[in-house]
Amino acid sequence: MTTAAVIGSGFGGLALAIRLQSAGIGTTLIEARDKPGGRAYVFEDAGFKFDAGPTVITDPTCLEELFALSGRKLSDYVELISVSPFYRLMWEDGVVFDYSNDEDELFAQIEKLSPNDVAGYKKFLEYSENVFREGYEKLGHEAFLDFKSMLKAAPQLMRYEAFRSVHSMVARYIEDEHLRQAFSFHTLLVGGNPFKTSSIYALIHALEKKWGVWFPRGGTHALVRGMVTLFEDLGGTVRMGSKVETITADSGRVTGVRTADGWSGQFDAVASNSDVIHTYKELLGSHPRGQAMARSMSRRSFSPSLFVIYFGLKGERPDVKHHTILFGERYKALLADIYKGGELAEDFSLYLHHPTATDPAMAPPGHSGFYVLSPVPHQGKLDADWPSIAPAYADSILDALERRILPGLRRDLVTMRLWTPQDFTTELNAHLGSAFSLEPVLWQSAYFRTHNRDDVLTNLYFVGAGTHPGAGIPGVVGSAKATGKLMVEDLLACQAA
Repeated sequence: MTTAAVIGSGFGGLALAIRLQSAGIGTTLIEARDKPGGRAYVFEDAGFKFDAGPTVITDPTCLEELFALSGRKLSDYVELISVSPFYRLMWEDGVVFDYSNDEDELFAQIEKLSPNDVAGYKKFLEYSENVFREGYEKLGHEAFLDFKSMLKAAPQLMRYEAFRSVHSMVARYIEDEHLRQAFSFHTLLVGGNPFKTSSIYALIHALEKKWGVWFPRGGTHALVRGMVTLFEDLGGTVRMGSKVETITADSGRVTGVRTADGWSGQFDAVASNSDVIHTYKELLGSHPRGQAMARSMSRRSFSPSLFVIYFGLKGERPDVKHHTILFGERYKALLADIYKGGELAEDFSLYLHHPTATDPAMAPPGHSGFYVLSPVPHQGKLDADWPSIAPAYADSILDALERRILPGLRRDLVTMRLWTPQDFTTELNAHLGSAFSLEPVLWQSAYFRTHNRDDVLTNLYFVGAGTHPGAGIPGVVGSAKATGKLMVEDLLACQAA
């Protein structure tokens, strides 16, 4: 049997492993941590369940497709619950905007803020739907292995002004500053500054409008567990708590992997869902290709990191929506501080996740669970002693939450856990503690992103946030589709030969 190893069990690695096993390729999924999921890990404490990372499911069809490959149904493994509104957006000046898929309600809210922007929003939505069609449906699952493939896609991308930023395109159609922020913040969910990220990422708006926003019953990790169960049902092998130390290779091919616990395996192909620089620098560090690519990629621009507080409270908070964006007094200037780095800004904008608004079983009866994240510079732009400064920074965030949305927070606090950029580095091997890998700017997109198949080691593949099309669950599952297509074609061709 043709065999493959997939390093890392994040959404990208899991989706790729399922695709390979469904195609009849004997696949071994290797995970360093005690639970699957990568950034989609889960913490459990005092009866609370805290999803560590992704919390927004926006394209259930890309997940349903994975199960359908073997004639199964996603709904047999996990239940997805519709979330409405998608997000509640709150500003310091008291403006509140429920970003909903109910068109009449959405138009009414836009008209309340800025009557002239109803027509402008409709034009922006049309633009978003166009780039969704070209950038996601047509190109989101294709591997860009040579410059010719980029040139082929370029006319359509230029037609929709991919060289402009998301914010500039929103501002073309919409006048009100609150609404400009409301329809441009999405790039932050995949690590991109809306003032720099290519306008192609405006497709996220149309994607949400098309399929909605969902949450798995039992949390995002319930979806991870469902995908692991599917993979094992298909006959795949999972090695949990087994850290890959080396990808073995000869001159032009990889030959297998070796782990820290002494296990080794020979494979016809290896795919990495680990951080791309970690893969080249550490796992392939003894090979000239690994050394050369690590040096080259270290000159790239990487997304910011995140500071996250997971906390549980006594009492229920029915007025707090599932997803809340709390904008600070600054927007563009704060983002410049985060992306340029140098120092930690004293103000912040926050994303508050309240899963018990949708699934009360994520906390003990009569309690509520949350996590709040603040984008911060990665460790290459802010060389901070996070163990020393984290408590004070957490206090300032909790103060803001108590003032703006969660009165009595400290009185009701049951449990709390902090996660810093240093944890992204040590726990996830993320280069510079970046939360989303390469920054999603035009000059690091498609062909200019890490290739789904290495150009020199012809049976080494990549999947996940560092490859095309990028971060976010639809992005990494799309990268698995692109990489899986390559691997199946390559491996079955070798088998036939």
